[in-house]
Amino acid sequence: MSGVAIYRPVYTEDRFEQRFSRPKEDEKMTHSLRQQARRSCVCSRNTWARFFKERLPCLTWLPRYKIKRWLTGDIIAGLTVGIIHIPQGMAFALLTSVAPIYGLYTSFFPVVLYMLFGTGRHVSTGTFAGISLMTGSIVERLVPQQMGRNITSLGDPELEKQRISVASAVAFLSGLMMICMFVLQLGFLSTYLSDPIVKAFTSGTAFHVTISQLNTMLGLRLPRFTGPFTIFKTLASIIGALSMTNIVELIISLVCLSVLIPMKEISSRFRQKLRTPIPIEMIMIIVATAITFMTSLDECYNVQVVGNIPTGFPKLQLPALWSIPSIIGDTIAITFVGYAVSVSLAMIYADKHRYKIDPNQELLAHGISNTIASLFTCFPSSASLATSNILESAGSYTQLAGFFTCLVVLVVLLLIGPLFYFLPKAVLACINVTSLRQMFLQFKDLPELWRVSKMDFMVWVVTWLAVIMLNADLGLAVGVVFSMVTVICRTQRAGCSVLGRASNTEIYKPVEGSLCHEIPGLKILAYNAPIYYGNKNFFQDTMAKLIGLSPDQVKKREKKKKVLQSISKMAVATIDNGVAESHCAADKNSSPSANQPEKIKSVVIDCSSVLFVDTAGARLFVQMCVECQEADMWVYLAECNKDVLKILTCSGLLNHLRPEQIFVTVHDAVVHIEQMKEASSKKSTTIWV
Repeated sequence: MSGVAIYRPVYTEDRFEQRFSRPKEDEKMTHSLRQQARRSCVCSRNTWARFFKERLPCLTWLPRYKIKRWLTGDIIAGLTVGIIHIPQGMAFALLTSVAPIYGLYTSFFPVVLYMLFGTGRHVSTGTFAGISLMTGSIVERLVPQQMGRNITSLGDPELEKQRISVASAVAFLSGLMMICMFVLQLGFLSTYLSDPIVKAFTSGTAFHVTISQLNTMLGLRLPRFTGPFTIFKTLASIIGALSMTNIVELIISLVCLSVLIPMKEISSRFRQKLRTPIPIEMIMIIVATAITFMTSLDECYNVQVVGNIPTGFPKLQLPALWSIPSIIGDTIAITFVGYAVSVSLAMIYADKHRYKIDPNQELLAHGISNTIASLFTCFPSSASLATSNILESAGSYTQLAGFFTCLVVLVVLLLIGPLFYFLPKAVLACINVTSLRQMFLQFKDLPELWRVSKMDFMVWVVTWLAVIMLNADLGLAVGVVFSMVTVICRTQRAGCSVLGRASNTEIYKPVEGSLCHEIPGLKILAYNAPIYYGNKNFFQDTMAKLIGLSPDQVKKREKKKKVLQSISKMAVATIDNGVAESHCAADKNSSPSANQPEKIKSVVIDCSSVLFVDTAGARLFVQMCVECQEADMWVYLAECNKDVLKILTCSGLLNHLRPEQIFVTVHDAVVHIEQMKEASSKKSTTIWV
């Protein structure tokens, strides 16, 4: 005979609480709470020091800085990223539909501020392609480009001023939103942008960026489209204007791509051997600027150049606050994307180098960076995938690398900025396209994602298609909604498992696909989801089907019961598991065959996977217990967490179930049922004798 010996009493929830719960000490708890509240309100020197260290992380890592060990790595990494920031800052300014100088400002001010307030040691902040593209769509919508004119030329300073004012307003509002989220401690909201959503979004925006740069690479003067189906509108416009392609700018673009793509691949392949990546973008800018200056390509062949880049710092000015009502919806999307990308990168490198970041402090850091930088004519910034990867691989140790990054950008702002006057815009467009290499390579993750989780694969594909078809902001919203719908569907259609016991153990596993066997007369069920208003009907149907409480089965049982009651005249009442049953000569002679399953007399519901129950689910749960009792089945609960048990109790569960029917574990309930069954059979034998 197989069985499991248990060397402890069988515990119901009440017995377990009585024996192992701590005694309530309300007075002591109240006293300690008062002391805590009093302590938290005292503004001592230590309290202020702790507050400033939490809000200014640089006060924590800077005094502990190991100069001999860390300084060399921070200098090399910072200077390397600074060199990359210059071409990327000017290139991403074109995505934002503003002059390249504002990209340099955005590569300076947010980096300084994040160095002081940020907790990510290997995060490089500044311009980011996806954020720049989304901001550029807002700028184009509110301040459309005038056809036939160069927005960076000296002839139209008013239009340029309006454009950067709108872009700065987006940064200002985004920063305020992040600061408000920090005050409300809403850093967890970034979790709604799952990894498949973020990767699909960045991959989709890479296509938007590439298509939007074709105009500049071909030397066409075409309007920039906004709204849904932007890619298709842009492609149709480019195809219709191919006859007007500037051959010289096309040649410049082809030469740049033929150099940038192989050099990027070489830098990636030999990243471990190269202390610093090859600054091919900076080299390309210097060479292209020199050739354009010597050959006067801008005058002879109408090649678009960057134009005047003023030296010095911008004047402090308010952004276009009048535009805030028109940009709130788009700015929410930009805020979530910027924060999600930044925190994701910070967490990746924090896990790799074994340190912790504070997601809420990251909200404050990026919020302050965007808010203050917007007053210096900067557009929205965030952490950058490419430069963060370079910063980490170049050997950075702390946020001090950002200081050396700023020094490089500062030299350009104060001294050599005007030298880039003759830089062709086609070169910046090529830098934009080649900088998206990592985003395009994310397609390589799809086969593995399909193997791991087909649902996450669907989220990736739907988000990517929505970003491509609709636009970055609408596509992101579709991705988030679809992802949440998949979560709801998973809980609505969660499986209900029938558990069996492994021989000679106290282990209970699903019967399907295992060697665990059901116990005769006992059905052990485990529902693997919360029970709430969204899935209560599915829960009811599934449970009723498994334990034989469907309407047809209930009718058959009632009909059979009436027939037995009318036939049986000499019934002997026996007690089996506390349920009264009628036995007669007819029953005795017509015993069930071996192939016929034994009637279910007890049902144990394993609630360990039921994380929560709402009021609708609780009422249905109680109703199911009542229906089971009416069908002569005893219901037992096991492994209920306190919150679920509290809601069920408040919904009237104990009006139909005794406390002795609620157990700590499934095995406790099974042992109790077997003991009751054994006691009942002994009593029945005594009566028949």
